[in-house]
Amino acid sequence: MLAIVCPGQGSQAPGLLAPWLELPSVHDRMQWFTTVAGIDLLEHGTESDADTIRDTAIAQPLIVASGLAALLELFPKPSEAFTQVSVGAGHSVGEITAAAGTGVITAEQALVFVRERGRQMAKASAVTPTGMSAVVGGDAQEVAAAIAAQGLTAANMNTAGQVVAAGTLEQLRALAAAPPAKARVIPLQVAGAFHTQHMAPAVDRLAAYARAMTTREAHTKLISNRDGHVVRSGREVLNRLVTQVSSPVRWDLCMQTMLDLGVTGLIEIPPAGTLVGLAKRAMPGVELLAIKGPEDLDAARRMVADHGDRPDPSADPEWSLVIAPTKGTLSFGSVAVGDQISRGTVLAQVRTADGDVAVTAPHSGWLSQWLVRDGDDVGPGQPVLRLAPKGALS
Repeated sequence: MLAIVCPGQGSQAPGLLAPWLELPSVHDRMQWFTTVAGIDLLEHGTESDADTIRDTAIAQPLIVASGLAALLELFPKPSEAFTQVSVGAGHSVGEITAAAGTGVITAEQALVFVRERGRQMAKASAVTPTGMSAVVGGDAQEVAAAIAAQGLTAANMNTAGQVVAAGTLEQLRALAAAPPAKARVIPLQVAGAFHTQHMAPAVDRLAAYARAMTTREAHTKLISNRDGHVVRSGREVLNRLVTQVSSPVRWDLCMQTMLDLGVTGLIEIPPAGTLVGLAKRAMPGVELLAIKGPEDLDAARRMVADHGDRPDPSADPEWSLVIAPTKGTLSFGSVAVGDQISRGTVLAQVRTADGDVAVTAPHSGWLSQWLVRDGDDVGPGQPVLRLAPKGALS
C-alpha cells in the first residue's frame, strides 16, 4: 500500500525549483501557477534568498506549487494515481497540496486558497512577534511541562521525540535558556506561531473564502493532520483546512494511521526530506523515498509499481466510487440507480474533442447514487457515481 505525503512550511530552501525547471513541462506549469497565485514563484523558487522565502506569504504558495508540479510529473495522468495511491496526507500547509492531489479541490483552487492563507497568517504574525522551535529529545512529560511553563503551545506533535513549541519570541527564548533535560531547542525557519491562538484572526477570513469554494469527495484515503482520521467528505476536508491554521498538527497520529492501514511504501514530494526523516523512526519496515529532484523520479516510479494498489478484479469490494477517466461532458448510459450491474458494464460516456470515452464498472454491484448530473462537465479522477457491493441493496 502506497502513501504520498506533502511537507509543510520550513521545508523550503533557496533554489528549490532550479533543477525542476530543466523539465519543460514543469517550467510551463510553474508559469501557470505563478499566474494563478499572483506571486512570481519562478523567481522565488530560483533566485530569492532564505530570508525572502521565509516570508509566510511567499513560502506557503511556493511549497504547494512545487509539490503539485512534482506530482504531475510523477503522474502526468492523475487518473492513474487515483488507482495506485491508497493514502494521502500533508503536514500543515502540505494538507492543501494533499487535498488537491486527492481531488478534493483543483490545483487552481489550492493555489488561490494557499495564497490567501499565507497572506492572512502573515498578517496575524505581524500583530505580535512570534515563532516556533522544535524540541528534540527529552522525556515526553517533562517536555510538555516545560512548554506549558513558558506559556507556549505544543503546535506540532511530530513524533515521540520531536515536539514543536510555538508562541512569542520572548517565550521561545526563555524555553531555549531553560530547556528540558536531555532535550535540544532548535528555532525553525518560520515567521509566526502557526497552529496556535495567535492565528485566530486568519481563521474567520479563510472560512469566508471556503464558503465560496466547491469541493469533491476524496478519491483516496486522505488523513487529516488534526487527529489522524481518514476524511472523505470534500466539505469536511475544506473545513479542516480552515480550522487547522489555529489547531495543533498531530503528525504522530497521521503516521500511526498509515501503519494501521497497512502502508508499505511512503513517498514525500518536494520540498522533501522532513517527513521521511520523521518516518524513519516512527514507521519501521516501511520503504521511504524523498523526491528531492527530478533524478529521484525513476525511484519513485519503481516504488509506485512495487507498492501501488493492484485490486483483484474477481473481488467485490466495499462501497466504492467510480471516477471519470478524462475531461469532458458526462452522458449517462442506460443504467439507473438501483440497477444491479456486472464488472465492465458501460455506465456513462465522457464526450471529448477526440471522441467518447466509456466509464465502466470496475466490479459488480448496485448503482447506488449518481454524484453528478447528466450533461455535467467533469475532470479526470472526479467521482461520478457510487457503487454498492453485492447484496447491499437487495
